[in-house]
Amino acid sequence: MVGDSPQAAPLLPARYQRTHLPEPDFSRPLLEVRPDQRARVLEKLTVLYGPERAQACYAEVERLMKVYHAHKTPEMLAEEPTFDPNERFTERDVILITYGDLLTSPGKTPLRALSDFLDLFMRGAINTVHILPFFPYTSDRGFSIIDYTEVDPRLGTWQEIEQLSSRFRLMFDGVFNHASAKSRWFQRYLNGRPGYEDFFVAFNTRDAIDPDHLRLILRPRTSDLLTRFQGLHGPRWVWTTFSPDQVDLNFRSERVLLRVLDILLDYVRRGADMIRLDAVTYIWRELGTRCAHLRETHALVQLFRAVLDVVAPQVALVTETNVPHEDNVSYFGDGTNEAQMVYNFALPPLVLHTFHTGDVTRLREWAASLRRISTTATYFNFLDSHDGIGLSGAKGILTAEQIDALVERALAHGGLVSHRANGDGTRSPYELNVTWYSALNREDADETQSLQVNRFLASRSIALALMGVPGVYLPSLFGAKNDTAPVLKGSEARSINRKTIDETALFEKLRDRHSWVHEVAVRFRRLVRRRIATPAFHPNATQRVLDAGPGVFAVRRGGASGPPPVLALTNVTTGTQEVDLARDDLGSRAIAWRDRITGRERGAVTGDGFRVTLRPYEVLWLTPDDVVPAPGP
Repeated sequence: MVGDSPQAAPLLPARYQRTHLPEPDFSRPLLEVRPDQRARVLEKLTVLYGPERAQACYAEVERLMKVYHAHKTPEMLAEEPTFDPNERFTERDVILITYGDLLTSPGKTPLRALSDFLDLFMRGAINTVHILPFFPYTSDRGFSIIDYTEVDPRLGTWQEIEQLSSRFRLMFDGVFNHASAKSRWFQRYLNGRPGYEDFFVAFNTRDAIDPDHLRLILRPRTSDLLTRFQGLHGPRWVWTTFSPDQVDLNFRSERVLLRVLDILLDYVRRGADMIRLDAVTYIWRELGTRCAHLRETHALVQLFRAVLDVVAPQVALVTETNVPHEDNVSYFGDGTNEAQMVYNFALPPLVLHTFHTGDVTRLREWAASLRRISTTATYFNFLDSHDGIGLSGAKGILTAEQIDALVERALAHGGLVSHRANGDGTRSPYELNVTWYSALNREDADETQSLQVNRFLASRSIALALMGVPGVYLPSLFGAKNDTAPVLKGSEARSINRKTIDETALFEKLRDRHSWVHEVAVRFRRLVRRRIATPAFHPNATQRVLDAGPGVFAVRRGGASGPPPVLALTNVTTGTQEVDLARDDLGSRAIAWRDRITGRERGAVTGDGFRVTLRPYEVLWLTPDDVVPAPGP
């Protein structure tokens, strides 16, 4: 089974070249920064540091760019002018999200086990892999980094990362908001080493921040904002947005900025095609404000973008900002100057609400408001992740009562809930800690396995069909259920969705045709393959959300002057749904329509209308019958 043999198209374009020179070649002409590029970088530096400091800082930024450029091979330099940013993301892009050690196998490093699994099971389906932080760390499953430049030896080596990069596009994490309290940088700060005195945000007393200012600060945690550390020069109270082990970096210091830019370019040299800016919301602090989404915050992201546009225009920035939708999409900037991709944080809670209620109304209204950002930027459509299901993205879209209902359902399904401090002594739900399969399906429900799998896949189809690039957390490929054992032993709530999977045990379940793991994995992979073979799912293809009644989510992708249209219909209920649409909704005058998932003709054109019947949780991707269906398993 494992091998229902994909038709393995190349994972990367034949001309795709990313292996840099091991040492810079300064015998060639150095990078020449154009005046407009220099002005763009200087503008962002000026926002951060003022004109005089910006001018002084720019010289070192340009030096870093020139050194990186000298690592490029002649092939890279020849290819770069042919790069088309409008085709950075296409319908063939599907991103797998995974820890480096979610899969284990005796005799293999975890990174090698991951590589082998991808080659065996996901070839021809997934072309991009987001490896969550793979650096040495002390806590938060990789997000408290000790050393930004090394691969955790428990996972593997840089060589294994680079081998993966030869077959898949890779997303690295830029965890630049904070570092581990055990990091070399912070230990040097505590030791009073010159040059590190301003690397972190610190105060002489715990009460240094005015209570009125403290109440304003937006935080995703309930722990104390300031943590006491004893250093060479006495006690210091250090800003720790996320935990006492995660000390916030101080980008008011040019030295911090330059060190991070150096790391950013090193990641590109190591094979990163995308850099995910973790928790970038909180990266700049200004007392008297919410310390989130500040002008300087956006200037930092735009500075990273400006530098990459000069030396590595093929590399994309991805912002991870678990905040209300309007704040979230602000990280696109004007569509050309900030992130090329933004996590679509409103989507998971809205889809979950839709399947809990059997009503698409809220999801449909929100999806109808989505617009193409630009031809070079798009949404990252994910449903679950290593953290859980964030709730902030739905604020202002779902009511407080509807969000409370999501919380109650997650608890009833064996999940947990993480909270955030509101600044006034109260707290509110921030995140559902539950696997996506368990969030939808109760283990003790009087339902068939097939119905639960159909519900799960129907929900996943929405993220595959919407405008943007879909992402899938690796455990969801197999319909992973809640893993409560580590939580009961005292681990953090997020451990419920971070279970390490034994490769041998996994393949035994995949071979068992009666297991839900087999059913989810085979059908999910087939759905992904249909998606990447459908040009109408290109992020730049048109999107029109249709009203097919409260029980069916309907969206038309493509058509008009673009690729042939696809009518994506998803029944979100346990009952049969009759769908009636006007001919004008279809984007084609075709008489016959065929489902790209099954290859079967479905629906009937009647006069000026179109009618089709959907079974419970059925998904149809209908296209005019003269468009050849996607072949293969």
